[in-house]
Order: sequence, then structure tokens, then C-alpha cells
Amino acid sequence: MTSLPIVAGVDGSPESLAAAAVAAREAVLRGVPVRIVHGFIWPAMRNVPLGPAALGPAEGGLENQARQIVAEGVAAVRAAAPGVEVTGEVITGSAAQALIRASGGASIVVVGDRGLGAFAGLLAGSVSIHVAAHAACPVMVVRGTTDPSTPVLLAVDGSPAGDAAVGFAFQEAALRNVPLWALHVWAHPTADVATEMQPLIFDESVARENEERLIIDALARWRTEFPDVDLRTQVVHGRVRRTILEATRGAQIIVLGSRGFGGFKGMLLGSVSQAALYHSDCPVVIVPGAQAGT
Repeated sequence: MTSLPIVAGVDGSPESLAAAAVAAREAVLRGVPVRIVHGFIWPAMRNVPLGPAALGPAEGGLENQARQIVAEGVAAVRAAAPGVEVTGEVITGSAAQALIRASGGASIVVVGDRGLGAFAGLLAGSVSIHVAAHAACPVMVVRGTTDPSTPVLLAVDGSPAGDAAVGFAFQEAALRNVPLWALHVWAHPTADVATEMQPLIFDESVARENEERLIIDALARWRTEFPDVDLRTQVVHGRVRRTILEATRGAQIIVLGSRGFGGFKGMLLGSVSQAALYHSDCPVVIVPGAQAGT
């Protein structure tokens, strides 16, 4: 178990303060501190019409506002988990840049699904999506509701890049002392490699056997490492995104790899991961695979 802190991004919005509270509870589970981070972009823009005077520490200055946002995040952590060690920091740069930079020294980054920068009605903010795609560690996007008695949901696609997500999900189920619900949904037989064409006509019974073997193989290594986790597997033939999103109603978190066999080369977030970030009914954890440098 890592001793690295949990990083929580705050921007003063209710969503970000709720994310800070979630980060506090995650820190209790892991026995690690929380680091509150706020990206302050104005120092990099000293030639804007406002001028350097607006950046000063005087009351009402932008820098003072940034520090106040961090203080509110720290307070949210202390209110949610009084015993957790918490620090706060203003980092020069955009919110996404600050969090991606901080992710290199974090066990997990926690962000709200929308902040002050999101347009009204947007289901997931650009910051949360950008951080989930580029962070060096797992990213939890806090959205929906969560029941601590429900299982950890793992979306399994059997890809090599998804192995880190499988391991993370087993760890989470063990930490929370809840079952791990490993769900594999297939609409067409899974190709052996990303570039292989999926057959238009296939024997469903043979394909189902292959898909059931896929999930067994994907879980085998981690099942051995976490023998006490109550593992429940499910293989479904149907619409992938819809089935997985419906399953989030019965989970406390959903864990996905950033990209699997369905993603185009160079695409950092697959379509299922993106759908979860927009529509999940519970918090979403995106785990980078080997292609992201882990």
C-alpha cells in the first residue's frame, strides 16, 4: 500500500468541496494525508489588462481569493475526517495542468465532475476529463451517489492496458471490505488484438465461451493476490455502454481502464470510460494503463 497522499482539486465550487470531503474519507481508508491543490493561472498572464496589481495579497486580490479557495478545501477535509493530515497549495497554471503535475506524487487524484469552469448543463467538466486522460495515477471523478454497503464495480475488457484497473479494483474491494463485481459486456466477439476486425457473423454460444474465458484470464492474477475478496463475475451479451451505466446504480464506485481494445491508437480515454464520466450514477475511477507510463 502506497503512502503517497491523495490529491484533491478545488476551485471554490460546491462540487469541488464535495470532492475534497470524499478525498478525506478515501484518506481514512488508506491511512494517507490529503493535499488540496488549486490551479492559479493569473501569474502566468501578467500582461493581461488587469495588470500585476490585481495579483497582490491585498484583500480581494486574485491571489488572496486563490488561497481562500484552498483554505475552504482544507476545511472541508477537516470537517469530513478530523484526524486526517491535510495541506493546501496554490500551484501556478490551469486547474488541469496543476492536477496533472501533482498526480506524479499522488496515490489518487480526486476531482468533482463539474466546477466553476463548466458551462451550465454540461454533465462533466473539461478539467475532470482532461485530468482523467493525462494523470500519472488513478483519478476519481466524484459524481452521483454512493452507498458504502454496495460492491465495487469493475468494467473488464480483457485488454493488457486494463490490467492495472483490475488490480486497483481488487485493492479497493479489499480496503472497503465489500464484494468486487467484475462485469464484462460484449456486443461482438472480442478481437485478439486491437487492429483485428470483429466478425459480422458468429456462433453466439462459442463466442460466449470465449468471453467467459476472457474475464477468467483477466482476473486470474489478481484473484490469487487477493483471495479474501468476494469476487462476483458477470458476462453479458448486449449494449456495452448502456449495460455498464445501468450497473453503476448498484455500485459504490466504478473502476475502468483509461483505454482498452475499443480505443483507437493514441486515444487516451476510451468510449466506455468517457460515457461513465458523463453518465455514471456513482463515482468513477479511471486507472491509467501501461501506455500512460505506469
